[in-house]
Amino acid sequence: MKVDNLEQGFFGIGIQNGKTPENLGVLWRSAQNMGASFIFTIGNRYSKQACDTHKAVGAMPYFHYENFEDFYAHLPKGAMLVGVELTKDAQPLETFKHPRRCVYLLGAEDHGLSNEAIEKAQHLVKFKSTLSLNVSVAGSIVMYDRSMKTEF
Repeated sequence: MKVDNLEQGFFGIGIQNGKTPENLGVLWRSAQNMGASFIFTIGNRYSKQACDTHKAVGAMPYFHYENFEDFYAHLPKGAMLVGVELTKDAQPLETFKHPRRCVYLLGAEDHGLSNEAIEKAQHLVKFKSTLSLNVSVAGSIVMYDRSMKTEF
């Protein structure tokens, strides 16, 4: 059986300037369970994560980028950048159609995404929440939503 990779799709997920190492480990564990193709960080460097009990960082490609420009220059060909951010222009996750090939970018709880990341994202999504959520929880919700809506 021949697999058409353009039809199949892929996604990666990562954090820009992550605040705590625990958030990375939890997000990566969720990413592994939800079928992410790769994980990444921008800014703060990766170190061993106690919360990554499934050792996701060894089970899928992990990339680190020094800054947003470095990350943006190395986006996979044909992938859409989807920023997860509480802005007035962001689309509600509840009605968002996930691209087949995309990279989800989350910001740290205290600063969110950089202005440059918001400007360069092809899509911005948000979901209903009384207060901001932990970044790993927000990322897990986005990946779960993708899995529920995706038919490929």
